[in-house]
Amino acid sequence: MAPKSALVMTYGTRGDVEPFVALALGLRDAGFAPTLAAPARFRSSVEAHGLAFAELSDAVLGLIDSPDGWTVMHGGAGIWAQIAAGMRLARRAAPLNAGLMRQAWAIAAALRPDVIVFHPKATAAPHIAERLEIPAIMGCLQPMVVPTRAFPASTVELPLPGFNRATYALVRLASARLRAPVNRFRTQTLALPPIRHASEVLFPPGAGRIPVLHAISPEVLPRPADWPDHALMTGYWRRGDRAEVAPGADVVAFLERGTAPVYVGFGSMPSRDPQDLARTITGALRRCGLRGVIASGWAGLAVDPGEDVLCVPELPHAWAFPRMCALVHLGGAGTTAEALVSGIPSVVCPAFGDQGFWARRLAAMGVSLPPVSRRRLSERTLAEAIQAAVGDDGMRQRAKAVSARLAGEDGVGRAVEIVVRAVNGSGD
Repeated sequence: MAPKSALVMTYGTRGDVEPFVALALGLRDAGFAPTLAAPARFRSSVEAHGLAFAELSDAVLGLIDSPDGWTVMHGGAGIWAQIAAGMRLARRAAPLNAGLMRQAWAIAAALRPDVIVFHPKATAAPHIAERLEIPAIMGCLQPMVVPTRAFPASTVELPLPGFNRATYALVRLASARLRAPVNRFRTQTLALPPIRHASEVLFPPGAGRIPVLHAISPEVLPRPADWPDHALMTGYWRRGDRAEVAPGADVVAFLERGTAPVYVGFGSMPSRDPQDLARTITGALRRCGLRGVIASGWAGLAVDPGEDVLCVPELPHAWAFPRMCALVHLGGAGTTAEALVSGIPSVVCPAFGDQGFWARRLAAMGVSLPPVSRRRLSERTLAEAIQAAVGDDGMRQRAKAVSARLAGEDGVGRAVEIVVRAVNGSGD
C-alpha cells in the first residue's frame, strides 16, 4: 500500500522554514511521503535531509532588500513614512502573491496530497485543500491567528491593558486586502465560489474546521483558557541534533582552543551597514574580554579572523548553542526555541515582527535581560548586556531549569499524531 502523501507548505525566511522541515521529517518517520513547498533559496538545505522539495518563487522575499522594505523593517523615517512604504510594498507584492498562489496550485494538482499542513503565509493552501477535498491543518510559529485575552497578537502590541484580544482584529484587518486576490484565485483557478469575509482568507468555510497547531511550548507560553478546542499548542517543532548539519572543523577547533564564547547572529535580517554592525559586535566582545562566534547570516557580517573571534556563514543551533556562554540574537521564534532548549542565557535585540514579543517573554521568564533594540544597538549597550547575562548566576540557573522542562517535550510527535488523525478522519 502506498504511503499517504503530505504537502507541507511554508513561506518566509529561514525561521519560517526550519520548523516545517522538522515536521516533514517527523511525517516521513511516521510513514508519510512528505513534500515541502518553500522558497527556492531553501532547496539545497531541504534536499540535504532527503526530503522532496517543491519550489516557490523568491520574489516576495526580494522585497525585503528594497528601500521600502528597509524603511518598514528598520524604521527611523517616521511613522507616516513607514505606513507609506508599507502601502507601496503591498501594491508591489500583490501580483507576486497572485503568482505564488498559482504556483501552489500547480504543485498540489500534480502531487494530489492526502493532507496539507501550511504556514499562514501560504495563503493558497486552505483553498487548495477545499478544492481537493482533503484536510488542511495550519501551523503557527507565533500567536497571531486565534484571539485571546491572555496575550496580544505577537506582531501588534497595544500599550493599554485589557486590549489584548483587540490586537487580533488588527491582524484580521491586514487579511482584508487579500480577500480580492484570494477570490480571483478561487473563482478563476480553482472554480470555487468566492469568500465573503476577511476571516475566511485563512479559514474558508468550504474547507471545514481547520486545526491551528501552535509550534510553541506551553512551558514558555501557557495555552490560553479562552482558546477554542481546535487551537492547540504542540511544543516546538525542532530537528534537534538528529538532523542537524555538522559544524565546520573551524568551529570545532575554535571552541576547543579556549573558554566558551558568545554566539552572535541576526539570522535573516539584513543590515544597512554590515561593516559597522560587525565593528559594533567585535568591539562589544573585546570590551567584555570574551570570545565570540559570529554567524554572518543575511546581514552579511564579516570580521577579520583572530584568536578571539570566528565568523561563519551559519551555525547549527542545536549543536552550538549549549556550548556558548551567552546568545545574542534577534528573538525570532525558531532561534528563541533553540536558545530556550539550550539552557543558555540570551541577549535579545529585536528589530521587527514577533521578535519584540519573544524578547519580552524571555525577559519575563528571567532567562534574558530586557530587550536591547536592534535599532539602538551600540558597542556600549551590547557590551553591558553581554556582561550582565554572563555574570548573572540566577539567570543561568533559570535557563537550565527551563531547558530541563523542555527536554521532555516532543512537539513534532504531537503534531504528527494530529495529522494522522486528520487523514484517518478521526479529528483531534
